[in-house]
Amino acid sequence: MSFFKQFKEFAVKGNVLDLAVGVIIGAAFGKIVSSFISDVVMPPLGLLIGGVDVKHLHLVLKGASKDANGAVVEAVTLNYGMFIQNVVDFTFIALVIFVAIKGINRLRGKDEDSKKEPEASPTEKLLEEIRDLLKK
Repeated sequence: MSFFKQFKEFAVKGNVLDLAVGVIIGAAFGKIVSSFISDVVMPPLGLLIGGVDVKHLHLVLKGASKDANGAVVEAVTLNYGMFIQNVVDFTFIALVIFVAIKGINRLRGKDEDSKKEPEASPTEKLLEEIRDLLKK
C-alpha cells in the first residue's frame, strides 16, 4: 500500500476528524473560560488584594535604558502575574471539564458508583459464610 493511500485512510478516519473537531471546540471553550476568569473573576479578586490587576504584576530584572545609538532598550521583567493568571485559567478549565465529563459519564451509566458490585443479599452472605466454614 502506498504512503499516500495509507495517509488518506488515516486522515479520513472518524477518530481523526473527531479529534480535530474536539481541538477546535476546546480552543474556543478555552477562550471563553479565559475571558470569564480575566474579565469576571480576577477584577474583584484584584480589588480584594488592593486594587491590583494580577496579570500586570511583574518584577523588574533590568530597568529600561538607552543604547549607544539613543534607542530605548525595554526593561527585562519577570511577569509572574501572567503566570498566576494562566494557573487560575487552567484550574478553572480543568474543573469545568472534570464536571462536564463526570456528568456525561453519569448519563451514560459509566459512573464509578455503577461499577461497584451490588451488595449481597442476606441469603448470599449466609451462603458465603457456610462456604468459608466448610473450607476450614
